[in-house]
Amino acid sequence: MKLKNYALGNWVEGLGKGTMLYNAVTGDEVAEAPSAGLDFNAMLNYARTVGGPKLRKLTFHERARLLKALALYLTEKKDLFYKLSSATGATKIDSWIDIDGGIGTLFAYASKGRRELPDQPFLVEGNIEPLSKTGTFIGQHICVPLEGVAIHINAFNFPCWGMLEKIAPSIVAGMPCIVKPATATSFLTELMVKEIIASGILPEGSLQLICGSAGDILEHVNCQDVVTFTGSAETGKMLKQSKAIVDNSVRFTMEADSLNCCILGSDATPDSEEFQLFIKEVAREMTAKAGQKCTAIRRTIVPHNLADAVVEALKKKLVDTRLGNPSVEGVKMGPLASKNQVSAVSESVQTLMKQCELVHGDLKNFEVTGADKNKGAFMPTMVLFNNDPFNKTDAHNIEPFGPVTTVMPYKNIDEAIQLAKLGKGSLVGSIVTNDDKIAREMVLGTAAYHGRLLILNRHCAKESTGHGSPMPQLVHGGPGRAGGGEELGGIRSVKHFMQRTALQGHPTTLTHITDTYLKGAAIKEDLIHPFRKYFEDLKIGDTLITHKRTVTEADIVNFAGISGDYFYAHTDETALEGSIFERRVAHGYFVIAAAAGLFVDPKKGPVLANYGLDSLRFTQPVYVGDTIQVRLTCKTKTAKENREGQIPQGVVEWDVEVTNQKNETVAVETVLTLVQKRN
Repeated sequence: MKLKNYALGNWVEGLGKGTMLYNAVTGDEVAEAPSAGLDFNAMLNYARTVGGPKLRKLTFHERARLLKALALYLTEKKDLFYKLSSATGATKIDSWIDIDGGIGTLFAYASKGRRELPDQPFLVEGNIEPLSKTGTFIGQHICVPLEGVAIHINAFNFPCWGMLEKIAPSIVAGMPCIVKPATATSFLTELMVKEIIASGILPEGSLQLICGSAGDILEHVNCQDVVTFTGSAETGKMLKQSKAIVDNSVRFTMEADSLNCCILGSDATPDSEEFQLFIKEVAREMTAKAGQKCTAIRRTIVPHNLADAVVEALKKKLVDTRLGNPSVEGVKMGPLASKNQVSAVSESVQTLMKQCELVHGDLKNFEVTGADKNKGAFMPTMVLFNNDPFNKTDAHNIEPFGPVTTVMPYKNIDEAIQLAKLGKGSLVGSIVTNDDKIAREMVLGTAAYHGRLLILNRHCAKESTGHGSPMPQLVHGGPGRAGGGEELGGIRSVKHFMQRTALQGHPTTLTHITDTYLKGAAIKEDLIHPFRKYFEDLKIGDTLITHKRTVTEADIVNFAGISGDYFYAHTDETALEGSIFERRVAHGYFVIAAAAGLFVDPKKGPVLANYGLDSLRFTQPVYVGDTIQVRLTCKTKTAKENREGQIPQGVVEWDVEVTNQKNETVAVETVLTLVQKRN
């Protein structure tokens, strides 16, 4: 069977002889992956001219809803993916990480796109920057989608998750994607892309697939494109130096395999909960996906007095890990992805053994359950011990991308920190300790060399997602050897596919451009109270300037009695000497409550409820006798999805400024209300 590529809106079989792909368990041929004959430049132009414009017409919320629909669709198809995933050597748990983890990432970005981004095709970022004395000239940043293609080059270890975790933020940002999975496991990626295309959920041109070689695709990239790469550091460096990438300053995000570490705190003892957690975490990271994870623990750093105990405990734990055919009951670890990987990992282990002692495992003598170890890509778990890790440094430079770890001792916290740093940059490190002082010192000492740190102890272990699990909400990437790039991280990663542009101009002009009220812009007063207007009728800049209210001593006394807030500045004038207040001051929350009393229209109308408030600041004290007034301005509008049984509605953000009789601002806030739609 020849795998097909999805290019220019069609499924296309590559020309000529392609790479043969094999079942990692049985060694049988699964597919052939040719891509010769594809016009890669045409694929890029198709994405730029067909997929890009369609996606950019949509708002963040509309793009996010596409992801949610896709996630629900793929969830219904999971059994198809699980069945084929076994041919990659994955156990059921391995497949769950890859398939369900990938779909879960789609759900996460669907949620974040709707909750944290506006219902606009662009993002207004940060606060305005005043650039003039009178406020007629300001600055404001916006982020708009890049008008190119996101080319995602993935590793073999996660044929589903690797694709989905990259296309999720790209699609939310408004960029079409071309996916190039690693050839060895591309048959599973092809199956998932077939289902994605069959669903018809994504706009035409949003997604294309290359199963074989990517040929000269990187020779045709331009300044609007983004290239992301996951794989070996050497391959990443080569791609990053491609002429077109350098000449056109193409954004290149690299997430490379790294020598991640797990450090056991010196407070641990062999009978402590943290010791057991440590052994469990290291063993799990060695055996999940057969150690073929860019986040796997390659360096196990332990107190010198616990080195022997750690080695023995690891050996005991790993002995129970049955290697074999994942479909057989009791098998906990499957094969590597290919025999080429077995050769590569074996070579790395043999090199490490020149400086390290092999304390567990045997490259030749091991048992396999339910399969022929000579036909499949099987490799046993291997533990090495490095008794002098500061002088025998191969373990800090060579990564065996399989079920292998090297134990190395340290004498004090400084040594542990230095050993962690010798990895020259890692995706993730773990610190297992029940001593928060040790945790703080190690975190501050190693954070600059890591993209993520897990601090694990008995208090969080039950709900911990583990050392090797990148989460959609958190950054995945790392400095130095880890590639220097970032993936995931919630909305941070969406912005990787957008251009941040600084706008300068008059507040009214920028308000019109951004569809967001910016302070200093022209306002529109109306005889109709803004709370009497339906969602569709409200316009950005609609403003109510209220009548005034003078604050009395009775107000302060009564509010103290109602709220129970008897802070001295409100109630004891004799205690004010040496304070920042001249005399008794009104409660800040009274000022806000009184402001609401000034701007709220009491009659039943389109405003359904107060949804909350943001950015509350008290900028000047309000004293007895001061007179306050409020300016309420419609700042932004976000329509909510219509749901059965719910009144159609949207969220309106109101800019609220409270001033005193001197026209000084005493408080500011953003009030959010739920406002009914007409239909």
